[in-house]
Amino acid sequence: MGRPSPEVRPSQATAALAVNPEIDAVTIGLVSLGGTVRKKIRFDTERIPTAREAVNIAAAVIEGMRSELDTSYRITGIGVAVPGLVHRAEGVVRHAPHLGWRNEPVATMLSEATGYPCEAANDASLAAEAELIFGAGAGRQNLVYLNGGASGIGGGVISDGALLRGASGYAGELGHTFVRTSGSTCHCGATGCLETEVSQSRLFKLAGLTGGDVSQLEQALQNSGSPEVAVEVTRQLGYLAIALRNAVNTFNPEAIILDGFLGVLYALSPGTLDNLLLSQALEGPVSQAKIHRAALGSDLMMIGAAELAFTRVLADPASLGTLSFRGAHKR
Repeated sequence: MGRPSPEVRPSQATAALAVNPEIDAVTIGLVSLGGTVRKKIRFDTERIPTAREAVNIAAAVIEGMRSELDTSYRITGIGVAVPGLVHRAEGVVRHAPHLGWRNEPVATMLSEATGYPCEAANDASLAAEAELIFGAGAGRQNLVYLNGGASGIGGGVISDGALLRGASGYAGELGHTFVRTSGSTCHCGATGCLETEVSQSRLFKLAGLTGGDVSQLEQALQNSGSPEVAVEVTRQLGYLAIALRNAVNTFNPEAIILDGFLGVLYALSPGTLDNLLLSQALEGPVSQAKIHRAALGSDLMMIGAAELAFTRVLADPASLGTLSFRGAHKR
């Protein structure tokens, strides 16, 4: 008999910082290698933050964590998950319509403000990769991920185990799938986009909520006996089915993962969306595509952004030797 193989586990002391700016908050997290969220701080904003304001908020929060980071962790860098078009290689936000950002070198700005190496990418693409590794997509090779939140709807496509990035990292903008001929004008300038018809804000309003998280929204909608809520949920599921039909016919996924308020919509009436998709998409692809809710919950964006910051270490584990517990950064 041979000797038992050693069990290899990721070091919890090796960690990355994660930043996710949205229209109403900037969230900063500390995530250990292996996807464990050690700390998460949400800084609410009274208005939509500019890129510089978001960087300043993140830098200030990270500075407040500095003593803990220096003494207890090897920090590989910072990953930023942005709801918009991000040139991944350059770390430049080309256009984040809900935030109002254009051509903002966010990765460089945050690196200069903190001393840590920084990379930025589209939030939904990073979330798709996180669900592939740690969540509902684990063990699968082909999936479509859609997230719905305050900043609209984003998506990511995994094909043969790899994220489809496109020429500059802009692929996956499924929130701008065309779903309605007479639709209203979207932030992107087009009309009839999915995110103009499927909206979290409408659901919050009908639920009688002025704010809160997705779990509060889900509970309020489940407890509502209002016919208006039922009509709106059915209407939004109808347009979501059109977008998913296009995705299923185009990408032939084995799984569709719905996150944020889109997961709530599905949970409220799963049979409605399943039946609409079965009746509209091509028989071959749709027979293989199963709808799931995202499994990583509110930690998803932090885990996805952190994985971006782990890229260099995972590609070259020997580079861990260049990191130290104290003084891993230069000010």
